[in-house]
Amino acid sequence: MKFLSKLYRFSSSWTGTIIIVAFVIFFVAQAFVIPTRSMVGTLYEGDMLFVKKFSYGIPIPRIPWIEIPVFPDLKGNGHLFEGKRPQRGEVVVFIPPHEEKTYYVKRNFAIGGDEVIWSQEGFFLRPKEGDEGIKKFFPEAKIQEFFGKKFVKNPYAQNHLGIAYRANNARFQEAVNALSFDGEKWAILGACQNEKTKEIYECKQDFSMIPIKKDGRAIDAYTLYNQGDVVFYKKIAQDEFFMIGDNRDNSLDSRYWGSVPYAQIIGTPWLVYFSINLNNSQEAQEYARKLGKDEGWWKYTVRWNRVFRTTEGLEEDLRRGNANQ
Repeated sequence: MKFLSKLYRFSSSWTGTIIIVAFVIFFVAQAFVIPTRSMVGTLYEGDMLFVKKFSYGIPIPRIPWIEIPVFPDLKGNGHLFEGKRPQRGEVVVFIPPHEEKTYYVKRNFAIGGDEVIWSQEGFFLRPKEGDEGIKKFFPEAKIQEFFGKKFVKNPYAQNHLGIAYRANNARFQEAVNALSFDGEKWAILGACQNEKTKEIYECKQDFSMIPIKKDGRAIDAYTLYNQGDVVFYKKIAQDEFFMIGDNRDNSLDSRYWGSVPYAQIIGTPWLVYFSINLNNSQEAQEYARKLGKDEGWWKYTVRWNRVFRTTEGLEEDLRRGNANQ
């Protein structure tokens, strides 16, 4: 009883409160707000999350807002304690390779050793386990062949997770429009394929096209031709993860700034503790129009049906076909 009494007095003091709050933020959970619609279908702009920071080990704690690491990265993997890696299809919170102090949330599309193709038709994945991996992990998936190898078409969409990807989508057209052709040298660093092993490798090839920087970004993939159509190809490096937004036509992700190393993995969304409609909440705008409400009536209204919901619970609603708005 004396111990509990001392613990209560300590936790009630200013010092104890600061230490407990810091411990929780550094090692257990941290609050974030989603500002964009890149994960619409699963997570919405205005969702306020607690992020579970021990899902993939314990990342090196950072002081909130200024994002200065509290401890040195002695192991070189961004974690005090190493843990399991993000699995395919999991929603992950991380720091992208092109920004040091910004947190992103995306779905892990591919892991190290996987091959990814991004085309006009959608996203395609070939797991590192090859054809056997497709049978094991994606038994009901649609299959399409590229360069003599089988790929899974739009994986995770089969789970009814609200993943959006339309034909003639804006992101793919933006990428194609950003391609640059060098008509003088006739040979640009691109990608070729070994006819026997089917492996893609860097080479010099005639009439190749490469992505150029657009708004400070570059498309991080080889540009290839598949039966006359442009496709983008990338093989994921070991211990890295290819992160894609569920709202794939409106997401800046690993297509542009590359795969994410384990050192920059933070955790996974845990709980939506509050949710409000922001200025860019398209569903709320449409709902207001149907009701004949005044313009702007819907701004900052609460989405009560998302409050105190876990990510798993929201995904289960999507599988059952229940709208969240």
